[in-house]
Amino acid sequence: MTEETTTKRPRRMAREAKPKAPSAPPAAKPQSKGALVEDLLQQSGGASLDDLCQATGWLPHTCRAFLTGLRKKGRTVERSKREDGVTIYRIAATQAAA
Repeated sequence: MTEETTTKRPRRMAREAKPKAPSAPPAAKPQSKGALVEDLLQQSGGASLDDLCQATGWLPHTCRAFLTGLRKKGRTVERSKREDGVTIYRIAATQAAA
């Protein structure tokens, strides 16, 4: 009689482990849309509603709501019209208390 010796194969994982990528320096945090709008409003020429919508991808009512939120936070948002009739929004420069 011959006896067969069976040896079990080592178990294989369902998925092979991925080699770790060399750690890259952390990327800079992307600028929020709110900060982007504030930057546009602080420019000397201000920004139109269309400029804000194109920069953020928001709809016009969302941009206007954000402007209202800035006013509620105490920021002074000025509104004026250009010669072609387009409304321009800008944040008024705050003066430091003397």
